[in-house]
Amino acid sequence: MARPDKKALISAAKNYLKEHPEEIVRALKGALGLKIGVPLDALRYLAKELTGGEKAPKDIEIDSAPPGVRIAMTVEAVGSVLRVSLCLFVEEIEITSDQIRVTTRIADLALKVLEGFQTPVSALVQSGALDLSKPGNLVAFIPKRPPMIVDAKDDRIVIDALKVPKLADNTKVRRALAIATPVLNIRAIRSKDDHLDVHLKATLSGLPDAVAAARN
Repeated sequence: MARPDKKALISAAKNYLKEHPEEIVRALKGALGLKIGVPLDALRYLAKELTGGEKAPKDIEIDSAPPGVRIAMTVEAVGSVLRVSLCLFVEEIEITSDQIRVTTRIADLALKVLEGFQTPVSALVQSGALDLSKPGNLVAFIPKRPPMIVDAKDDRIVIDALKVPKLADNTKVRRALAIATPVLNIRAIRSKDDHLDVHLKATLSGLPDAVAAARN
Protein backbone atom coordinates (compact mmCIF):
# COMPACT_ATOMS: atom_id res chain seq x y z
CA MET A 1 0.00 0.00 0.00
CA ALA A 2 1.32 3.42 -0.96
CA ARG A 3 1.99 5.89 1.85
CA PRO A 4 -0.42 8.86 1.87
CA ASP A 5 1.00 12.25 0.97
CA LYS A 6 -0.48 14.64 3.55
CA LYS A 7 0.03 17.73 1.38
CA ALA A 8 -1.61 16.03 -1.59
CA LEU A 9 -4.56 14.94 0.58
CA ILE A 10 -5.06 18.45 1.95
CA SER A 11 -4.81 19.96 -1.53
CA ALA A 12 -7.33 17.46 -2.92
CA ALA A 13 -9.74 18.20 -0.04
CA LYS A 14 -9.50 21.96 -0.65
CA ASN A 15 -10.11 21.53 -4.38
CA TYR A 16 -13.08 19.25 -3.71
CA LEU A 17 -14.70 21.78 -1.37
CA LYS A 18 -14.20 24.54 -3.94
CA GLU A 19 -16.03 22.43 -6.51
CA HIS A 20 -18.66 21.24 -4.02
CA PRO A 21 -19.36 24.09 -1.56
CA GLU A 22 -22.64 22.39 -0.63
CA GLU A 23 -20.56 19.89 1.35
CA ILE A 24 -19.78 22.61 3.92
CA VAL A 25 -23.49 23.24 4.52
CA ARG A 26 -24.16 19.52 4.71
CA ALA A 27 -21.34 19.11 7.24
CA LEU A 28 -22.71 21.90 9.45
CA LYS A 29 -26.21 20.43 9.39
CA GLY A 30 -24.80 17.01 10.13
CA ALA A 31 -22.80 18.28 13.10
CA LEU A 32 -25.99 19.63 14.68
CA GLY A 33 -27.46 16.15 14.44
CA LEU A 34 -24.29 14.38 15.63
CA LYS A 35 -23.59 13.07 12.15
CA ILE A 36 -20.44 13.16 10.03
CA GLY A 37 -20.96 12.70 6.31
CA VAL A 38 -18.02 11.40 4.29
CA PRO A 39 -18.44 11.82 0.51
CA LEU A 40 -17.92 8.55 -1.31
CA ASP A 41 -15.75 10.57 -3.69
CA ALA A 42 -13.27 10.84 -0.81
CA LEU A 43 -13.20 7.06 -0.43
CA ARG A 44 -12.79 6.64 -4.18
CA TYR A 45 -9.88 9.07 -4.15
CA LEU A 46 -8.18 7.24 -1.27
CA ALA A 47 -8.76 3.87 -2.93
CA LYS A 48 -7.06 5.17 -6.07
CA GLU A 49 -4.17 6.92 -4.32
CA LEU A 50 -3.35 4.41 -1.59
CA THR A 51 -3.39 1.20 -3.62
CA GLY A 52 -0.27 0.38 -5.54
CA GLY A 53 1.89 -2.54 -6.51
CA GLU A 54 1.33 -5.45 -8.83
CA LYS A 55 -0.70 -7.50 -6.35
CA ALA A 56 -2.80 -4.66 -4.97
CA PRO A 57 -6.51 -4.45 -5.90
CA LYS A 58 -7.16 -2.50 -9.09
CA ASP A 59 -10.11 -0.73 -10.74
CA ILE A 60 -11.83 -0.19 -7.40
CA GLU A 61 -15.42 1.02 -7.57
CA ILE A 62 -17.38 2.30 -4.55
CA ASP A 63 -21.08 3.14 -4.85
CA SER A 64 -23.94 3.79 -2.49
CA ALA A 65 -26.32 0.89 -1.82
CA PRO A 66 -28.26 2.23 1.20
CA PRO A 67 -27.75 1.52 3.97
CA GLY A 68 -24.53 -0.11 2.78
CA VAL A 69 -21.99 0.38 0.01
CA ARG A 70 -21.35 -1.62 -3.14
CA ILE A 71 -17.68 -2.39 -3.76
CA ALA A 72 -16.05 -3.92 -6.82
CA MET A 73 -12.39 -4.54 -7.54
CA THR A 74 -10.02 -6.62 -9.61
CA VAL A 75 -7.66 -8.85 -7.63
CA GLU A 76 -4.99 -11.45 -8.31
CA ALA A 77 -5.44 -14.78 -6.57
CA VAL A 78 -2.90 -17.58 -6.98
CA GLY A 79 -2.38 -17.14 -10.70
CA SER A 80 -5.88 -16.00 -11.59
CA VAL A 81 -7.28 -12.50 -12.01
CA LEU A 82 -10.76 -12.12 -10.54
CA ARG A 83 -13.39 -9.40 -10.56
CA VAL A 84 -14.96 -9.27 -7.11
CA SER A 85 -18.13 -7.39 -6.24
CA LEU A 86 -20.19 -7.25 -3.05
CA CYS A 87 -22.45 -5.13 -0.89
CA LEU A 88 -21.07 -4.28 2.55
CA PHE A 89 -23.28 -3.34 5.49
CA VAL A 90 -22.19 -2.27 8.98
CA GLU A 91 -24.55 -4.03 11.37
CA GLU A 92 -23.07 -3.24 14.79
CA ILE A 93 -20.28 -1.16 16.29
CA GLU A 94 -18.75 -1.52 19.75
CA ILE A 95 -15.92 0.85 20.64
CA THR A 96 -14.35 0.97 24.09
CA SER A 97 -10.85 1.39 25.47
CA ASP A 98 -10.36 -2.36 24.91
CA GLN A 99 -11.93 -2.95 21.51
CA ILE A 100 -12.90 -1.43 18.18
CA ARG A 101 -15.32 -4.14 17.14
CA VAL A 102 -17.35 -3.89 13.95
CA THR A 103 -19.86 -6.48 12.77
CA THR A 104 -20.31 -6.42 9.01
CA ARG A 105 -22.72 -8.22 6.70
CA ILE A 106 -21.79 -9.10 3.13
CA ALA A 107 -24.44 -9.59 0.47
CA ASP A 108 -24.48 -10.18 -3.29
CA LEU A 109 -20.91 -11.47 -3.41
CA ALA A 110 -19.92 -12.30 -6.98
CA LEU A 111 -16.67 -13.61 -8.47
CA LYS A 112 -15.76 -13.59 -12.15
CA VAL A 113 -12.57 -15.00 -13.65
CA LEU A 114 -10.90 -12.53 -16.01
CA GLU A 115 -7.54 -14.26 -16.56
CA GLY A 116 -5.89 -17.53 -15.57
CA PHE A 117 -8.67 -19.97 -16.35
CA GLN A 118 -6.59 -23.11 -15.65
CA THR A 119 -5.75 -22.54 -11.96
CA PRO A 120 -7.33 -24.31 -8.95
CA VAL A 121 -8.87 -21.01 -7.85
CA SER A 122 -10.41 -20.51 -11.27
CA ALA A 123 -11.77 -24.05 -11.25
CA LEU A 124 -13.42 -23.46 -7.85
CA VAL A 125 -15.01 -20.22 -8.93
CA GLN A 126 -16.30 -21.56 -12.24
CA SER A 127 -17.55 -24.84 -10.77
CA GLY A 128 -20.05 -23.10 -8.53
CA ALA A 129 -18.83 -25.13 -5.56
CA LEU A 130 -18.29 -22.02 -3.45
CA ASP A 131 -21.32 -20.87 -1.46
CA LEU A 132 -21.05 -17.15 -2.11
CA SER A 133 -24.20 -16.47 -0.07
CA LYS A 134 -22.18 -17.26 3.08
CA PRO A 135 -18.83 -15.49 2.65
CA GLY A 136 -18.20 -15.62 6.39
CA ASN A 137 -17.89 -19.39 6.19
CA LEU A 138 -15.29 -19.02 3.42
CA VAL A 139 -13.28 -16.58 5.52
CA ALA A 140 -13.49 -18.89 8.54
CA PHE A 141 -11.57 -21.56 6.59
CA ILE A 142 -8.65 -19.27 5.73
CA PRO A 143 -5.61 -20.91 7.43
CA LYS A 144 -3.78 -17.72 8.42
CA ARG A 145 -6.43 -15.05 8.45
CA PRO A 146 -5.56 -11.60 9.84
CA PRO A 147 -5.77 -11.33 13.65
CA MET A 148 -8.30 -8.50 13.37
CA ILE A 149 -10.91 -10.95 12.02
CA VAL A 150 -12.31 -12.30 15.29
CA ASP A 151 -15.37 -14.11 13.95
CA ALA A 152 -16.78 -15.16 10.60
CA LYS A 153 -19.97 -17.10 10.01
CA ASP A 154 -22.61 -17.21 7.29
CA ASP A 155 -22.89 -13.70 5.80
CA ARG A 156 -21.24 -11.90 8.73
CA ILE A 157 -17.64 -11.01 9.46
CA VAL A 158 -16.59 -9.42 12.75
CA ILE A 159 -13.38 -7.43 13.01
CA ASP A 160 -11.64 -5.88 16.00
CA ALA A 161 -9.03 -3.30 15.03
CA LEU A 162 -7.38 -3.54 18.46
CA LYS A 163 -6.36 -7.10 17.66
CA VAL A 164 -3.75 -5.55 15.38
CA PRO A 165 -0.61 -5.49 17.58
CA LYS A 166 0.58 -2.06 16.38
CA LEU A 167 -2.73 -0.49 17.41
CA ALA A 168 -3.13 -2.49 20.58
CA ASP A 169 0.35 -1.48 21.76
CA ASN A 170 -0.08 2.19 20.83
CA THR A 171 -0.52 4.03 24.14
CA LYS A 172 -1.77 7.20 22.43
CA VAL A 173 -4.58 5.29 20.72
CA ARG A 174 -5.56 3.49 23.92
CA ARG A 175 -5.55 6.73 25.91
CA ALA A 176 -7.64 8.54 23.26
CA LEU A 177 -10.19 5.73 23.35
CA ALA A 178 -10.32 5.78 27.15
CA ILE A 179 -11.01 9.54 27.13
CA ALA A 180 -13.40 9.76 24.20
CA THR A 181 -15.56 6.63 24.29
CA PRO A 182 -17.30 7.28 27.64
CA VAL A 183 -18.83 10.50 26.23
CA LEU A 184 -18.79 10.12 22.45
CA ASN A 185 -19.18 7.00 20.38
CA ILE A 186 -20.37 5.75 17.00
CA ARG A 187 -23.98 4.59 16.84
CA ALA A 188 -24.19 3.53 13.19
CA ILE A 189 -22.58 3.86 9.77
CA ARG A 190 -24.94 4.09 6.81
CA SER A 191 -24.78 5.30 3.22
CA LYS A 192 -27.11 7.95 1.83
CA ASP A 193 -26.98 10.25 -1.19
CA ASP A 194 -23.47 9.17 -2.25
CA HIS A 195 -22.18 9.75 1.28
CA LEU A 196 -21.17 7.48 4.12
CA ASP A 197 -22.81 8.92 7.23
CA VAL A 198 -21.24 8.23 10.61
CA HIS A 199 -23.94 8.64 13.27
CA LEU A 200 -22.56 9.59 16.68
CA LYS A 201 -24.03 9.31 20.15
CA ALA A 202 -23.18 11.49 23.14
CA THR A 203 -23.38 10.26 26.75
CA LEU A 204 -22.97 13.03 29.29
CA SER A 205 -23.15 10.54 32.16
CA GLY A 206 -19.78 9.22 31.02
CA LEU A 207 -18.06 12.57 31.61
CA PRO A 208 -16.55 11.59 35.00
CA ASP A 209 -14.95 8.50 33.43
CA ALA A 210 -13.54 10.62 30.60
CA VAL A 211 -12.12 13.17 33.02
CA ALA A 212 -10.57 10.42 35.14
CA ALA A 213 -8.97 8.85 32.06
CA ALA A 214 -7.58 12.24 30.99
CA ARG A 215 -5.99 12.76 34.40
CA ASN A 216 -4.31 9.37 34.47
